[in-house]
Amino acid sequence: MSKALSPLGGASFAGFAQVREIGPLGMITLRAKPGTAGLAEAVKAATGCALPAVRQIERVGDKAAGWMSPDEYLLVVPYAEVAAALAAIATALKGQHHLAVDVSDARAVFRIDGPKADQVLRKLSPVDFDTLQPGELRRSRAAQVAAAFWADEAGFTLVCFRSVAAYMLGLLTHSAQPGSELT
Repeated sequence: MSKALSPLGGASFAGFAQVREIGPLGMITLRAKPGTAGLAEAVKAATGCALPAVRQIERVGDKAAGWMSPDEYLLVVPYAEVAAALAAIATALKGQHHLAVDVSDARAVFRIDGPKADQVLRKLSPVDFDTLQPGELRRSRAAQVAAAFWADEAGFTLVCFRSVAAYMLGLLTHSAQPGSELT
């Protein structure tokens, strides 16, 4: 088995907010209709998290379950635990129509931290950050890049496609340049 590598080798930038690429991170896209028998149990078995409500992300330690659309969830687990999480999902949803796919190597993940972390994303995303609460997951864009992000007490986690990781890092570092804070 080859060694997992993060897209940008953990690149980081210190501006008025801290920007860093994190990974590799295990990520599973789980597709199933709401109300599917065993869905909540599958999410719990894979992540230890409750089934997230609309536009929410549930976190337990280093695992998470996020609502992405009416029939799609993003499950985050340590990279080495993806196979076990997929097996747990298959067991919990046996006989039910669903799709669970390892998308770990197709994604890049960034952290934006600091008291002004929201300003980095405010410049890039058409989201009302004044109403975005910790634990809320938003699918949007950063400039013209499809992205999903969520807030916590320290900042934001942003997920995008791996193919645009370098471009995303450029967007985030440009937006976090010292002296470019919003007034």
